[in-house]
Amino acid sequence: MPQPEPPAEVPDFFPDELPRLQTGDCVTHRRYGYLGVVVDFDMSCRASDDWYRRNRTQPRRDQPWYHILVSGSTGNTYVAQDNLEPLPNGAAVVHPLLADFFTVDAEGHYLRNDALWPAWD
Repeated sequence: MPQPEPPAEVPDFFPDELPRLQTGDCVTHRRYGYLGVVVDFDMSCRASDDWYRRNRTQPRRDQPWYHILVSGSTGNTYVAQDNLEPLPNGAAVVHPLLADFFTVDAEGHYLRNDALWPAWD
């Protein structure tokens, strides 16, 4: 009787480094000092090679990267986990898109909704 085929190798489901931050977490950039709130994240840098080469800090691509609404501006940024420091939730973030992506609970925590980035619609 023939032997059954061994199961195909299944890739490891869990990455080596899990994100330390979650959507709605308040952060500050370690080098530039700006305040922001996490809107979304990628498990590794998904930016183009051209964009990455222009990045001044050159952090590792193989770590979580975060989409951040930068407080006091109209912009957002894409930042490697190593460059972010968590802040206590409820920090006062001021950004015109804040209400598009979050509601704020009674304790001041930012609660992410299901809205997509405008380019993802």
